[in-house]
Amino acid sequence: MQALVWPTLPRIASVPVDSPYSTLLAGTPVSEHSVEVLGATTRYWDYGPADAHATLVVVHGYRGEHHGLEPVVAQLRGLRIISPDLPGFGASEPLVDRAHDIAGYSAWLSAFVDVLGVRGSAIILGHSFGSIVVAAAIADGLPAPQLILVNPIAAPALEGPNRLGSILTREFYRVGRALPERAGRSLLALPIVVRGMSMFLAQTRDKALRRWIHDQHDTYFSRYANRNVVVEGFEASISSDVSMFAKDITIPTLLIGADRDPITSVAAQEHLATLFPDARLTILHGVGHLVHYEKPREAAEAIVSFVGAGEVVS
Repeated sequence: MQALVWPTLPRIASVPVDSPYSTLLAGTPVSEHSVEVLGATTRYWDYGPADAHATLVVVHGYRGEHHGLEPVVAQLRGLRIISPDLPGFGASEPLVDRAHDIAGYSAWLSAFVDVLGVRGSAIILGHSFGSIVVAAAIADGLPAPQLILVNPIAAPALEGPNRLGSILTREFYRVGRALPERAGRSLLALPIVVRGMSMFLAQTRDKALRRWIHDQHDTYFSRYANRNVVVEGFEASISSDVSMFAKDITIPTLLIGADRDPITSVAAQEHLATLFPDARLTILHGVGHLVHYEKPREAAEAIVSFVGAGEVVS
């Protein structure tokens, strides 16, 4: 198996920040596991009761890993939640003989639920880049009773409200790919770049919450296996969006959007909802692309209402 090699550049100096959701999360049973999927090891975390009436498989966003969705998990009780690290990110090994693009990740997700024995029974949830991955998998025939997309990528990134930023970011990744491996990997993991991204995405005015969000990104945003993984993933993130797959998704779908999302406008989210045969859209207010960090309780409430199982804890 290919060993994970994480960049070793120092983080921006900061005082460790406690999670505002740690107490709630401590009340959720969790176990950590490894499985072989398409020839590589996938690490996943299994939260909640194994005999729950509903199971969710949740897929995180680009350059993230399973920790990012834990604030939402912390709000939920009575549901089984399976949260893997995407191949090549976090503690999961890269895909073998496949590109880290939407097709590759879609094939991995289908195989993953097969290996776990939850194909056809698990509700599938994706956040941000994960929304494209799970939408592609469902459109390609992965059976599931329901689909949940949080901060869905509703339109091409190069046509969104931050078109210029997307173009500049694309060029940044292209430079990272063109450089020699070591230099390219170091560039892509520059702490100042990670912090700039975090500052751009965070919308909350709560200073303590902002510090924690920055700490989360400083800690986890560069935990990827190699340069190819992160560059291929970025190219996939700007060349695909959920609207490409919506018409082929016939199962009930919940879209949890945000009114301040700098990546996808409200108009694009509203249009996306009309492309699905059976979808509802919930727009959360006062939040952008980090619903899972800034409004996890509100997201959990929408999930419980949609699924018809579990409960939100206070």
